[in-house]
Amino acid sequence: MLLADHGYDADWIRELAMKRGAWANIPPKSSRSEPICFSPYLYRARNQVERFFNRIKQCRRVATRYDRLAANYLAFVQLASIRLWLAACYECAP
Repeated sequence: MLLADHGYDADWIRELAMKRGAWANIPPKSSRSEPICFSPYLYRARNQVERFFNRIKQCRRVATRYDRLAANYLAFVQLASIRLWLAACYECAP
């Protein structure tokens, strides 16, 4: 599933997502003449994804991307994600 905002409402983006096997849930622009399928309920998940990336970028190494290799960068993003997950687990613990 592809979640994006109004700025990405273009037919070629929707077709590209469909070719890759994804469903594009993008709110239609006011200038769109033909109606499209859009779920406001699923669109709310976009906010959670945005907040996750903002939390990940609190780690300076992720925000500035010091690593040259993509594999090293991905590994640190995974470590930062685990750190956030563990912090959330300890907040909920009794």
